[in-house]
Amino acid sequence: MLPVTICVTLVLIMLGGVVAAVTMAGHFSRGIKENFTVEVLLDDSISQRDLQALKANLEKAPFARRVNYISKTQATNELMADLGENPEELLGSSPVPAELEVFLHAPYACRDSINKHIVPVKEKNKHVRDVVCPIELIDSVDAFTRTASIVALAVAALLAFISFALIASTVRAGVHNRRHAIRTMRLTGATHRFIRRPFMARAWWTGLVAAIIAGGLLWYGLDTLSGMNEGSDFAFVTSDVVLYTLLTVGIAGPTLTLFWTFISVSRCLRMSDDEIFLK
Repeated sequence: MLPVTICVTLVLIMLGGVVAAVTMAGHFSRGIKENFTVEVLLDDSISQRDLQALKANLEKAPFARRVNYISKTQATNELMADLGENPEELLGSSPVPAELEVFLHAPYACRDSINKHIVPVKEKNKHVRDVVCPIELIDSVDAFTRTASIVALAVAALLAFISFALIASTVRAGVHNRRHAIRTMRLTGATHRFIRRPFMARAWWTGLVAAIIAGGLLWYGLDTLSGMNEGSDFAFVTSDVVLYTLLTVGIAGPTLTLFWTFISVSRCLRMSDDEIFLK
């Protein structure tokens, strides 16, 4: 039982690591997209009432995650800090307008959504001078994310298949080694259900113990990674990552061992005496 438990534990760690990596990649992609901003440049003649109304409308829009107001003075100071000179002294007045900085929800951070939902803001409001967004950068990130997602899912599917195959092979080998005991029970008149019962009970406990050990090791690893990532702009390890990883391991351990044990025992029950002694 111990070798089977160790093997299943290692396979579950690999499977849980794949789930964690795919989930963290999704969070990273969403984090990048939600840090893109669209700048709604405002006319200098806009009144405070119109400004508040426009800001409220943008905050209610489904694409807006957060809306920040940057005054003309604040924008000028930021430009002066970047240039090292006061633009008002060179030009006589500040060329920088006030603006509303709109942070997007991840699903709307793509060219089609921006053109459909955000760009028309300029046409609908006479106080909006222009709408500026990093559309080329968004396109590049969107294309990279789409390609990376396909590759990640393909790798995850391959590793999941390998995991299932390893568990199946390990369980089959363990049951096959006891084929003579199964034959003896058959000869004494035991029913198939009675013969399966001890094997299924052992498989349940093997899968459960392996899931607990693998889950504990994965939780420790994710907790360590979370501590290393503390203070970063992107939170790779979130509660969702931990939950999905532990759930996958907790369900896969007992389920896979039970399933393959049932298949293996059933196969042994169908074996003839020649097959039992020759293999």
